[in-house]
This record gives sequence, structure tokens and C-alpha cells, in this order.
Amino acid sequence: MVDARPTLFSIPVQRAFADALAAGLIDRFADGALGLAQGLILLPSNRARSAVQAAFVRAGGAGLLMPRLAVIGDADLDENVALALDPIDESDAIPPAIDALKRRLMLAALIEKHDPPGEAPIAGAAAFQLAEGLGRVIDQLHYEEVAPARLADIESALGDLAGHWQASWRRLSLLVGEWPKLLAATGHIDRADRRNRLLDRVARGWRAAPPARFVVAAGVTTAAPAIARLLRTVADLPQGMVVLPGLDLGMADEEWEALGPVKADPEKPGERPFETHPQYHLKLLLGRMSVSREEVQPWDGTSPFDGPDARASFTSLLFAPAAYTARWQQTGDLRAGIAGVSAAVFADDGQEAQGIALMMRAALETPARTAALVTPDRALATRVAAALARWGIAVDDSAGQPLGQTPPGAVLLALAEFAAAFDPVRLIALLGHPLVRAGEARLGWLDQVRRLDLVLRGPGLVPGWDGVTMRIAERAADPQARSHDAAKLIDLWWADVASALQATLAPFAAGAPAPPAMLLGALQDALGWLTGEGVWTGHAGRALSELFDRWALAKGDGPALVAPADFPAMLADLLGGESVRPPYGGHPRLFIWGLLEARLQRADLMILGGLDEGRWPPQQNPDPWLAPGIRRMLGLAAPERQQGAAAHDFAGAFAAREVVVTRAQRSGGDPAVASRFWLRLAALAGELPEARLGDASVTALAAALDVPPGAIEPAQMPQPRPPADARPGQISVTGVDLLAKDPYAFYAGRILRLSVLDPLRAGPDPRWLGTRIHAFMEDWQRAGATPEALRIELDHLYCDPALDALARAFWFPRIEPALRWAAERVWEARAEGREPVAAEVPGVHELNGIRLSGKADRIDRLADSSLAIVDYKTGAAPSGSAAAEGLDNQLGLLGLLAEMGKVEGVAAGPVASLEYWSLKADRAKGTDGSIAPTHGSRRKLKTAEDAVARAYDAFAELTALYLLGDAPFAPGDAVKRFTDYDQLMRRDEWFGRGRDADGDAP
Repeated sequence: MVDARPTLFSIPVQRAFADALAAGLIDRFADGALGLAQGLILLPSNRARSAVQAAFVRAGGAGLLMPRLAVIGDADLDENVALALDPIDESDAIPPAIDALKRRLMLAALIEKHDPPGEAPIAGAAAFQLAEGLGRVIDQLHYEEVAPARLADIESALGDLAGHWQASWRRLSLLVGEWPKLLAATGHIDRADRRNRLLDRVARGWRAAPPARFVVAAGVTTAAPAIARLLRTVADLPQGMVVLPGLDLGMADEEWEALGPVKADPEKPGERPFETHPQYHLKLLLGRMSVSREEVQPWDGTSPFDGPDARASFTSLLFAPAAYTARWQQTGDLRAGIAGVSAAVFADDGQEAQGIALMMRAALETPARTAALVTPDRALATRVAAALARWGIAVDDSAGQPLGQTPPGAVLLALAEFAAAFDPVRLIALLGHPLVRAGEARLGWLDQVRRLDLVLRGPGLVPGWDGVTMRIAERAADPQARSHDAAKLIDLWWADVASALQATLAPFAAGAPAPPAMLLGALQDALGWLTGEGVWTGHAGRALSELFDRWALAKGDGPALVAPADFPAMLADLLGGESVRPPYGGHPRLFIWGLLEARLQRADLMILGGLDEGRWPPQQNPDPWLAPGIRRMLGLAAPERQQGAAAHDFAGAFAAREVVVTRAQRSGGDPAVASRFWLRLAALAGELPEARLGDASVTALAAALDVPPGAIEPAQMPQPRPPADARPGQISVTGVDLLAKDPYAFYAGRILRLSVLDPLRAGPDPRWLGTRIHAFMEDWQRAGATPEALRIELDHLYCDPALDALARAFWFPRIEPALRWAAERVWEARAEGREPVAAEVPGVHELNGIRLSGKADRIDRLADSSLAIVDYKTGAAPSGSAAAEGLDNQLGLLGLLAEMGKVEGVAAGPVASLEYWSLKADRAKGTDGSIAPTHGSRRKLKTAEDAVARAYDAFAELTALYLLGDAPFAPGDAVKRFTDYDQLMRRDEWFGRGRDADGDAP
């Protein structure tokens, strides 16, 4: 009943597989009746099924009765396989497969409960993350039909492994031995085990009673033993055939043999297969089918989408094993093999996405023309889809999108991260998420969120819920605060928000480890309050809802307790493994395919994007459980086999009729290395023609896409001249210094009243730390400047609720010695008759028609009744020459006010010293601080009197020019560094272009 010769075909790599398959099957079986419809085609994936359906429609029209299509691939195998292949035999019932999430939770619990002697326990989120890798190992053991008992057989070979690999093996052996008993108690089996049983049952049934219909296994490349047995059964059927994709029938026999053995040879333990070659997995499949390459026949079906025949031999040569690349020198003219192939190298991955989008957009100009981007880089795919959206073109990434990157998944992760660690940035991001309060009430909600954003900005925010409430109350009570009005408007609104979120997120606030189901339930309740039903709608929302339901059905499975701080990472890991594929509805002629989706499909223009190392082929994920040597001894696939599959995918897409290969010189801001496929292509074919659209190169168009048309006229250096009535009649002592260093910054801040938006951050910033130290010194001085007062104030500083743990751990130990140093200097000076008499005192006086104001950090009265003006610096003090050059006038002008008796509470007197006290360790002197006078015997300004006089001269000159005169407020030398107003002054357009003889910008 069975033909001794198996029937196998291969569709050459340059043929469009699905279309060539459909054309060949129509020629063989379409008899005008039901001949074609009675057949069965086995395919590797749901995407392949869609591609073959579309190919039959193109080849035979909409009225064609197609054969039944069944999927047997690893990812898509399900109950429908048994129904499609044969009726279920109740006497041979196979237990159902366990749900993937339930299995992962059970494996995580198993990891928690079983620790090898002497090994550290693994619990919580770490156990959950390792459970994913453990599940993969179990699946691979099923795929390769390796009995768990084999693990014990290799124990003698562990001595050469590193200690951590030996520890992993001991733990794995223990877990793999316990898992079958735990799984059997549920009445389920592993999905990979069920797949093997289903396929073996079908193979047995067909061998016993061959079906009367024709059966074709097409496009299957998985070399798992169960698949190989089924394919051999199909090949042996009277009306059966196996059609392989891209088997290289023209490869020389010695090269084919160089790919290595398909079975381990005990006599050659060091011989390893060439698993990175694109043909190795096909050789392995043929070997497990007990079929030689010579028995495979070429498929005769063709299609209009086929590439040039010369591309097949070129592709074979391109991936020749290293020992045979010498043939590259004898190949002769390769132009026919690369006809229709062009390349584009972009400056960065952003321009690469723009260029690909341009090529796909241009394809639409030709009626019925199709274009597809093929890339394993999902970030590039997302960017291309976004770039096409600028022209109103919606293209779906058929590889899907991780659930965590969809709006429902993103809002869940944002909520989890906020719940685990209160942070104002996370709070605003969460409350402003598009799904929160979506609908008619959203505009009012966003108004309140923006007001809260303004209120929370600024230094000194106390961490936590109470800190936000305190900040709102403080700003609402302070009419001078910039966000005073906003704080008054959000008081009641914030009370409702805080009350609801604190109640729902209570398990996170406790901080103690909790059951994962409890933490997930808290997030679900909070999501309901924030988004209503909006988070559960749409295909992504339904996927998230299904995930919640599956977790609920798992009941108590999983880690017993998880720390709230670890739960966001656990959730992100779970959502990252769930792919959401968009429903149909994208553009009918433009496609974005992942490597799996691109198999067996073809478009008129194939763009192979992201050809940088680590992107294509993708970076390998190391196995945390099994060392590479152990994998080889067990007969499991080496991680390098993934690269071989990626190479086969590249070869299939590259063999199309019209191909553009692209890469970026920089990816993610870092230099990128060309893919090994790109380097081989360049070494064999030389420099490929540059991809062009019309007369322009794609790279040039992508770089110029967002550049405004016409000649670019850079802006001149700004020199604003406000009218006299717009120029202020008052100035502070720090304003004088700003006017001296950067008149434009003074203009923007004091005249235009443009202030920098305070950062939104959780921890204290340098500005707040400096303000807090000034307050510390003021409070200590007002408390008598005694040792006891110092101790009390240091305690207050350390316990300040606005300090976070990082500041207490790193900043406080650095600043405390400096504060003690300053206190000791005060006590030493007090013994010599110098006494602090004022702290943070204001001074005001009108000079030359301008009102001058300032505040002194500290004023001391010396033994001779003269005064010393002190200014605290938590960083470096101004240079010694700054005061002489008229750039540092702060202390001198405060001294002038003090001499004139214009400082509040301080009697007039001569100024003997102007000092900067730097509260920063001076490593050169070995001290915890330093005192830097603005004058001295080694400086241009010899005395404090000289410094006061120089400061007055600078004040008079600057005010005469800018406040009383009409001098332009041009940027000063400060623009050599970045300033707050760089964008306002359009600095990058004129800086470095020089000035003309009159000092003006060119």
C-alpha cells in the first residue's frame, strides 16, 4: 500500500513559495470538479495559511474551491489539528494542554519550594522570571524527545563546568524530576508533549489507513522528531508529498557534508555541526526523515512574483561555509545574481525608518504594486509604521506588538511602577495617560493634571502621598507662589484622587511581600477607577482582560509572596511575552513582516531592514539553565541554530525579484556594526547600487525629509533694545552679576519675565540642597550658634522629610563635616571678638536713580566694630579675579549697603572683609571647607574698600548702559556654556560664526 520511495520536492529559494505552491497544486489536482477541494495541506503557521489562501485566490480566482489547510507548527498547533487531520478517537484520548500562564506560575512555585542542598533559595519575582526559561527547557526536552532521566547520565561530565553551571544543573535536575508529578495532578500535560502525541497519532493512523485524498506538507522546516516522523509518513503516502522551502539542491556535495552530522557520533565527540548555516536545519530534517538530498525533486510551479534564477546560485554562494569561500574568487560575473538588488546606508535608525517609509510610499504610485518591510527589529517596524502615518497610511506590523507596549498594557505597567515606588514623575505620567478618564470628562481632568504638574514642580517636595498634599496646601496658602492659583483649584480634586488610589493600592503601600494575586487585584481595582471600561476595550484591551482571567483561573498557583517593589518587573516580563496582533484592516498593498511572518510570502518590493549585528540576526538570549556543552550532550539545539534560521529567512527574502537592503550607522545613539549577512554580501558582490527614488538617493531624501525647503538663513545674534519704559528701575545684587556676565539672560529673565520651569522630580535637587543649607546656617545662628544648637539642627537636617534615602546616604555624610567646619570657624572667630550679628537680612537703597536690593547670608561685627559680609557656597566660590573684572559684584554691593546703614537691623560701619565660605571639602588643603575673600595682598583688589569701590563702579557702568541707557542686551561670554535661554536666542545658529569689527554678529 505504501510506495517505498518518498515524494519530496523543494521550491527554489528565488520562487515565491506560496504562489509557486498554489500554481503547482492547481496544475496537478484541479480537475474542474472537487479534486483540489478534497485535498489537505499541512502548513507551519497561521500566517503561512493566510499566505497560501491568498496565493490560491490570485492563481485560481475567488470561485476556486481550495483544499483544507491545517497548521502543525510549534506556535499554532491546537485542537483544530486533530479535527483537521483525523477524527478524535475517544479510546485514545490525549489529556488537554496546560495553560501557558498557569504552567509558568506552577513552575515558579516549584522553583521556590525546591532548593538543592547548599544553594541560596530563589523566591518571588526571581522565581517567576526563571520559570520562563525552565519552561523552555522542558519544551525543548519534549521537542527533541529527551527523557528527563538523561540528565542523570551526564552528571559525570559536570566537573569541567563552572560552579554556577553545576549549581544550575543540580537545581534543574531536581525540578525536572518533580514537574511531571505536579503536572499529572492537574490532569493536564505540557503543550509540547501534547503536540508530539497528536502528530504521532495522526502518523500512525495514516500509516495504517492512508487517506484517499492527496496530502501535502508544505513549508515546514521544524526538525523536531515528531514533525519529521509525520513528514516522512506524508512523503510515503500514495498521494502524499512534502514540499520544502529553499532547499539548496545545487550545493556541492562536499559543502553539504561540511555542514556537519545530523546525529552525534560517539567516535567523534569533538565534531560539531555548522548550525549557523541556513541549510543546516533542512539537512537535519532530512536526516531525521531518513531521506537523502538526492531524493528531493525540484518543484515545477512558478509565479509572477519569482525572482531571477541567477539569485539562487548567488545566495548559495553567499552563505558558503568559510572553508569554501575561496570559490568567490572564481565566480566570474555576478551581475545577474544581484540584478534588482540595491542598498541604503543611513546615518541612524531614525533616518532608516524614514527612508523605508519613503520607498513604501513610492510603491503606491504604481497601481497594484506591493511592498513589504521584513525585519526582526520591532523598534524599526514601529518607527516605519509611524513614519507612514504622516501620509495617512496605516500599516500593521503583522509580527504583533508586545502587550506591554500597547496602551492598555502601558497604563497597567505605569500604575504598577507608581504603586511600587511613589514618584511625582510617575504620578503625572499615570494620571495623564490617554486611557485615564477617556471621554467627555477628559479635558477637565487634564486641566487638573496640568495644574498638579505645576504645583509639584520645584525643590523640597516631601516624598509620598502626604508630601503632595502638603505641597498643595503650602502653595494654596502662599499668594506669592507661582502655582498659588493652581493649588487652590486642585485641592478637593486631589483629595478624591489620593483617597481612591490609596484605598485601592493599599497592598503596595504596606511594603511587605504579598500574594501576587492580591497585588494584581489591587492594580485591577485601581485601573477600574482610573479608566472605567476603556482599558478592557479593543483588541489589546481584550488581550489584557484575557490575561487577567487566566491568572484568576490559576487561583493560588505561583510564588507565595512577591515584594511590591519586584512586582512591576514581574508584570513587565509577563506582558512582554504576550504578543497582540492587529486585526485586519491595514493597507492592502503595504506590509510589515517579522521573520516568521515573511516566510513563504513575497511582495513586489522586499525591503530587508535593520541589517546590523544584534538586530539581524537578532541577539541570542542565553539559556540560564543549561550550559552550551550540556545542551550538546543532551542533543538539544545549540543557541546558534537561531542564527541559522535567521540566515534562511534572509536568503528567502533576499531572493525576491526587487530587493533593497538597509542598515544604520548608528542605532539607539550608539555606533552600529554591520550584520554578518551585510558583510558577506559586500565581500562577495562588492558595493551594491544605491537605492534611489527617481533621480535622488533614498538616503539623501530621508535626511532632507524634515528640512524646510529653500535656502536656510541662520539667525543673527540677538541684540534686543527694549524701550526705556520697559527697562527696570530696580535690580538685585545678583542681577548686577547676571547683567555683567550675560545681558541677554538678564533681559529674558527680568524684562521678559521668562523663568525656567522647575524640574519635576522625586529627590532633592542641587538648588533645594543649597537653599536648605542656607536655612540651616540661618536657624543655627538665630539659635545662638552654640554646639548644642548645631547638634539639634544637624538632627533636623538629617530627618528632613524632603531628603530621600539617596541624599541621606551620600549627600548628608559629605555636607555634615563642612557644616561642622563652618561652626568651628565661627567659634574660633568669636574667641577673637568677631560675632555674627545678622543672618539672611535684606538691604535696599536707591543709587543713581536705580533701586538696589540684596540679602546677606551673614554679617559679622568684628572687634574693632567693622563689618564682615559672608556668603555661603555649597559649590565652588567665584574666582579671585572675577571681582576685579567687574563680574562678581554681589559681596561688594552688599558691603556698600552695609556701609551706608541700609541693611535691616545692622548699624552702619566700615566693611573690613568680604568672604565666600565654601562648604565643600578642599582636598588640596585637606580641610572640609574654605574661605575665599574677594580681596587680598595677592589680588588686584587689596582691601575690602577696594572691592566695594570696584563693585560700585561696575553697578554704575552697567545701570548706565542697560537700565538708564539704550544699550542692546546681547548675549555675553556665558554662552560659551549652555544656558537656560539657548533656544530663545537660537544660539546654535550663530554661535561660533564670529563678530564683525563693531562687535556685532555677522
